[in-house]
Amino acid sequence: VQLQASGGGLVQAGGFLRLSCAASGRTFSTAVMAWFRQAPGREREFVAAITWAGSVTSYTDSVEGRFTVSRDKAKNTQYLQMNNLKFEDTAVYYCAAKTVDGIRRAEALYAYWGQGTELTVSS
Repeated sequence: VQLQASGGGLVQAGGFLRLSCAASGRTFSTAVMAWFRQAPGREREFVAAITWAGSVTSYTDSVEGRFTVSRDKAKNTQYLQMNNLKFEDTAVYYCAAKTVDGIRRAEALYAYWGQGTELTVSS
């Protein structure tokens, strides 16, 4: 599975942006797709995830109610709609996928990763 993330940019605090992650290759084996992020000087952290089949979602507390993860199975694409952005959302965002069922937050469980797309939120 190959993943291609896009959509990052510079946004003012309070603004919104949508990230996309297009999957190609053996996409039929995908069970869960997720977003992680890494802020400057910090470790990469889980942001959100969605099951490919059933649309079950999970969010880290800091983005709950502001971010929405979704997927378009026909387009093999995952999205992260980010609203009411805050300065602390500034990070490089990575999409990831795993072929084993069940949403998990540990990045080591995700076998496939896209390149990062950078989000900068100005205060």
